[in-house]
Amino acid sequence: MRDVNVADGIVPLGEFKAKAAQILRDLGESNEPLIITQNGRPAAVVLSPAAFEEVRERQRLLEAVAEGISDLDEGRVVEQKDVRTWLKSWGSETELEPPR
Repeated sequence: MRDVNVADGIVPLGEFKAKAAQILRDLGESNEPLIITQNGRPAAVVLSPAAFEEVRERQRLLEAVAEGISDLDEGRVVEQKDVRTWLKSWGSETELEPPR
């Protein structure tokens, strides 16, 4: 999703109501957000389903990164060599317990 094109990406509520079908069709083709204004002020942002999914995926990624950083800060980590040794033992007669 790209930044809003100020010339094309802002529509007053009245115009949105009058041209909703065309605006939504165009929105689906462009994948750019659309800002709807009410009384000259931003009131809503409309996204295509594809753009919305992109935003959600980015949010999930950022949350996962934040969780990983928190785990690191709190010492909730396992050394790579310990994980590798554990994985190599899978399915063998001497399978190891997961590292802690």
